[in-house]
Amino acid sequence: MTAGTTAPGGALLATSDLHISYEENRDIVRGLRPKSPADWLIVAGDIGELVADVEWTLGLLRERFAEVVWAPGNHELWTHPSDPVQLRGVERYQRLVEVCRRLGVHSPEDPYPVWPGPDGPLRIAPLFVGYDYTFRPPGAATKEQALARAHDTGVVCADEYLLHPDPYPSREAWCRARVAATEERLAALDPVVPTVLVNHYPLVRQPTDVLYYPEFAQWCGTTATADWHTRFNVAAVVYGHLHIPRVTHYDGVRFEEVSVGYPREWRRRGEAVPTGLRQIFPEAAKR
Repeated sequence: MTAGTTAPGGALLATSDLHISYEENRDIVRGLRPKSPADWLIVAGDIGELVADVEWTLGLLRERFAEVVWAPGNHELWTHPSDPVQLRGVERYQRLVEVCRRLGVHSPEDPYPVWPGPDGPLRIAPLFVGYDYTFRPPGAATKEQALARAHDTGVVCADEYLLHPDPYPSREAWCRARVAATEERLAALDPVVPTVLVNHYPLVRQPTDVLYYPEFAQWCGTTATADWHTRFNVAAVVYGHLHIPRVTHYDGVRFEEVSVGYPREWRRRGEAVPTGLRQIFPEAAKR
């Protein structure tokens, strides 16, 4: 089904953190299928580290779902030594956006599509705002203190070595630029149509409170987005990254963490094989 041919009556589904470098997770992707030809799919980042894997996954899903909406995770933005595509920072992100446009997948750089299904219309806004080390562990007043604690405990995100902010001087500078541009864009939307915000990272700090390693929170978002779910007409927020799939509510807004995670994680949750899909809307009688 090509872009723009959506039939009425489908569901808005979501997944994230597919991590298809693991063969078990690649098999999960092979099994992802809509229940209706009108179903839309949100992919909230961390498909994998290689551009070719991102393209394979989004291409497969685009063939099956009426529309696919993608927001980047940190793993897609890594410049991994094993990837023939050695672009860094903004150039790497732009290459991924080009892949999406070639496949007919909606990215954060495109007009936000409007889902017409039950409980709609809803505007689906894929975001890329990054993180800025403001989700610090208790007692850490600065980025430097937070990073020092992470190194002392051995809990250091691989982003420190693989996610380059070029041409920005730092990851937090890139985050500030993305926050400013995205905030301006959201503020310009027609508030009559409710929005589903899609971001790899949670837009508020609270979901990171359950992390086993609190030091990891600094790589999980920015306090600059803490009021977006109340400032804008937001029907739901979809995110991943934490590998803790669950539903929470903040200020009356539903937040859905939709990650699949690594095989060791979904096995520990007692899932023989995860379905890989979460229904976001229609909210009633979720399939």
